[in-house]
Amino acid sequence: MTDENFDSSALDRFYYRNTVAAFLEEDEASILGKLARVNSFNLVSDQRNAWLDEIRILKNVLPGLSGDVVFEYSIPRLGKRIDVVVLTGGCVFCLEFKCGADEYLYADKEQVWDYGLELKHFHEPSRDLPIIPILVATDAERLDPKLEVSQYDDMVAEPLLCNDVTLEDALRIVPPMPHDKAIDGWKWVTGRYSPTPTIIQAASALYAHHNVAEITRNDAGDNLERTTRAVLDIIEQTKRRGEKAICFVTGVPGAGKTLVGLNVAIEQFKQHKESAVYLSGNQPLVSVLTEALARDDVRRNREAGQSLRISEARTKVKSFIQIIHHYRDNTLAKVRMPIVNGQLEIDPVRAQRHRDDGYAEVEHVAIFDEAQRLWDQRQLRSWLARKKNIQQFPMSESEFLIWSLNLREDWAVVICLVGGGQEINSGEAGIQEPIRVMNERFPGWHVYLSNNLSSLGYAGPELDRLLQRGDFVHQTPDLHLAVSMRSYRAETLARFVNRLLERNTEEAAKEYDLIREKYPIVLTRDIETAKEWLRKRAKTSSHRYGLVVSSQAYRLRPLAIDVRAKPDIKHWFLDDISDIRSSLFLEDVCTEFDIQGLELDWVGLIWDGDFRYTPAGWVQSEFKGNQWQRINQPVRRSFQLNAYRVLLTRARQGMVICVPKGNEKDPTRQPEFYDSTYEYLKGIGLPEI
Repeated sequence: MTDENFDSSALDRFYYRNTVAAFLEEDEASILGKLARVNSFNLVSDQRNAWLDEIRILKNVLPGLSGDVVFEYSIPRLGKRIDVVVLTGGCVFCLEFKCGADEYLYADKEQVWDYGLELKHFHEPSRDLPIIPILVATDAERLDPKLEVSQYDDMVAEPLLCNDVTLEDALRIVPPMPHDKAIDGWKWVTGRYSPTPTIIQAASALYAHHNVAEITRNDAGDNLERTTRAVLDIIEQTKRRGEKAICFVTGVPGAGKTLVGLNVAIEQFKQHKESAVYLSGNQPLVSVLTEALARDDVRRNREAGQSLRISEARTKVKSFIQIIHHYRDNTLAKVRMPIVNGQLEIDPVRAQRHRDDGYAEVEHVAIFDEAQRLWDQRQLRSWLARKKNIQQFPMSESEFLIWSLNLREDWAVVICLVGGGQEINSGEAGIQEPIRVMNERFPGWHVYLSNNLSSLGYAGPELDRLLQRGDFVHQTPDLHLAVSMRSYRAETLARFVNRLLERNTEEAAKEYDLIREKYPIVLTRDIETAKEWLRKRAKTSSHRYGLVVSSQAYRLRPLAIDVRAKPDIKHWFLDDISDIRSSLFLEDVCTEFDIQGLELDWVGLIWDGDFRYTPAGWVQSEFKGNQWQRINQPVRRSFQLNAYRVLLTRARQGMVICVPKGNEKDPTRQPEFYDSTYEYLKGIGLPEI
């Protein structure tokens, strides 16, 4: 495993690498020792024996081949490692060993196929190479290896099924794909891994000690790493000086602002435990992330031969990822009641019942995702009066949260992640509110922002006042994320959706032509056809698909879709096809409120009569009693338009849109409620199935 350009940090990417010739010459004990030294967990006997079996099998089957052997190559997006990669004959062979297994399990076949697909799409040196996944069940029946090129025409072969004997033949198969030059083993193992992970996959990878550059596209990864480092430096500087600061992180749609927030929270958690907390008002996102990280923690501990209860794992994750309302209410429980003269005060008696440090929260750093969506004073005051019998609350949500951090006597940092364009809730204050709060209430705080904040159109004249504060305001381009990290197959999807919603048929058709080959969007009028299309798109069970609808889609009940039946969001996003609560079962549906901030690989959008196309404009309706009623209020019309914008941008790889036919006998489902929308989408160029 020597190389003149050897970089010890590359060991994070693999445990062992050598040429085939050197591997065959090297002693088994030496190879095992190198594997054991790099392994980050305590080496248990099962892992040791598995490595020994793999080494012995490879020493039997590799003679006569040239190339490289790599053990435990990291796949950050999946949070896993490939048992063995053999680079020979211009091909990448991914080997998943099941030592002692006497049958070829479907789940194991999917596992190694996932590895091949991940390398093809996200590992730059593998992008133009034939990839052959191989499942090695050492004691299974003999099957003569037969290479089948994948039906998806992506140079990833259908997985081969081998035992410890037939593996030799499999490694000598010549695929009917271009492969005319040897692979540089060192460049391959150190090559850029540049995926576009879902937020769930990205958070899991970060939690498993991968860095943000490893799990993102090349250009987006550099941008994310630079912004993350800028925020961490601000935190460290503020702590060192004993100051208080607020930091605004902006970015283009899909640039990864949430990922920066999670990355900062996880890094602070690793180094300082309860020092930082990531806060979001998106309950589904927090629930899914918390459960995903907890499950992943349990899995990784189990693989390392250690035990961790899921309840313990959830508690650990909740220490740095929380729903913002719970965090707010924790401070609220310390406030003296009733509120007198519009002034908030901490009640020492009430505060003693809560864990605190100078009556403040325990965290020094609070990260507010989608900070522009925090409630304005009117909305928060109304909610607290109705739900908690707290009268005349004097602050907006962002002001109260900043005030709670200001209670700390030492230092504090508030990080506002700022996005926009998909507002679907009333009472959102906008980013001008925390800027106003800084101007009027906290002049001693330092403010860090990018020079792009004003261009977003949120800040208004309050920003000009803020910038006059001289030495307390610091501008840096590193706090702006300028590169989108969204799906490699959906680079122009947002533009297409914008043109579609603008009813610009000609421009929407042009945008669709740019993505149709890599990002299929198809039409149907039959829900069962839509479901079957989704099932066929997913190559493996790790490819997630599901049905989404508008929260106003009340007349899909005849199609067995009841928008009022809320899915168990954790099971919907995380469980497999064996669980009826899973999205893969295609029974429960998510609305724009459930899925905002989350993604699926493939989406089925069922389009109801609440949002109907006409050449004169969208007819927007809500269902009340037993009939549709027009939505005329501009703000509510904007929310519904954005609801469909959210639904149309949740798929990473493609989607099917189902517009039902309606029913002449049902006055709430007349065919004309649906036909014009279907013809409009068809006119854009979306193909029918």
